[in-house]
Amino acid sequence: MIVKQIFTENAYRNFNYLIACPDTGEALAVDPLDHKKCLAGAKEMGWTITQILNTHEHGDHTGGNRAMIDATGAKLLAHAGAKGKIPGIDVGLAAGDVIKIGKSVELESLDTPGHTMSHICVLSRTDQPSLFCGDTMFNAGAGNCHNGGHPSELYDTFADQLAKLPDDTLIYPGHDYITNNLEFTLDREPDNARAKSLLGEVADQDPHAPKVTTLGLEKEINTFFRLHNPTVIARLRDTFSDLPDDPSPRDVFLKLRELRNNW
Repeated sequence: MIVKQIFTENAYRNFNYLIACPDTGEALAVDPLDHKKCLAGAKEMGWTITQILNTHEHGDHTGGNRAMIDATGAKLLAHAGAKGKIPGIDVGLAAGDVIKIGKSVELESLDTPGHTMSHICVLSRTDQPSLFCGDTMFNAGAGNCHNGGHPSELYDTFADQLAKLPDDTLIYPGHDYITNNLEFTLDREPDNARAKSLLGEVADQDPHAPKVTTLGLEKEINTFFRLHNPTVIARLRDTFSDLPDDPSPRDVFLKLRELRNNW
């Protein structure tokens, strides 16, 4: 499997992806908003885009579909529940469905509600897994739930699915928000030395060649995985007087998500 990460340079700092089979040159485009860059990237690599995957229905992830399909004839894949929200879906995906690219690449569909209720992530079936997570999880952060999602569902996705993936899983999110997210982590946990050091590494990084984190690193620097941390809990209590004396991980996650909405 070969992954080409494409930074769109728009105001939303979207990442698009091409995932290719090295044996056949067939490729899948993930959320190809910048269809021109995706088409140029495929041409440069000698790949043929045969499939398009939308992680969810928001326009900054689906806006390039029509132009990509017109240019390539690719089939459009998305969450089965997004039919009626995303025009022209050819294949509706459910949890456990396998997407095949060429001869040697397989991606497993994960049903990951929260950012929206029709959101999927895909996990590569490779020796070192790769997670293409759209707007469910970002480097050092979590998606918002403003436009068709729910924070409690997002917590379930983090706790029941993402946290249980192998620690060496590579994380490929839908946006480049790592700097702001690390600053939020440090606002919540000022003594997090790993987050502080990583912020120094990535503060001036080239988004065309960004840091690719692993799930193990995320558990060190992403406050939405650090729900038992005493500093995180204590600082939340300074803001939320209604936080229980012994808050559950769900309680902490929901308060963090609420705080992040206005941070």
